[in-house]
Amino acid sequence: MSTTVVKPEIINEYRTHDKDTGSSEVQVALLTARINHLTEHLRTHRKDFHSRRGLLQMASRRRKLLDYLKRHNLPKYNELLQKLNLRK
Repeated sequence: MSTTVVKPEIINEYRTHDKDTGSSEVQVALLTARINHLTEHLRTHRKDFHSRRGLLQMASRRRKLLDYLKRHNLPKYNELLQKLNLRK
């Protein structure tokens, strides 16, 4: 897909157990990497509105996952925000 989003490394860093590939934490981390990569792409290609729409969808999905995590596991949510450097 892209050179900067390295899924196995991200999954290894954020997983909760050995076979974890789809927990909320992992999904948020993967979406954050893709969002950051697409943001860089859109800095150079300002008129790429199709990618912009995809970026907005990803941001929305990440927001929903973070809301879920906040409701169900607040300490994990706060730790994830710190790790991913979200919310200044």
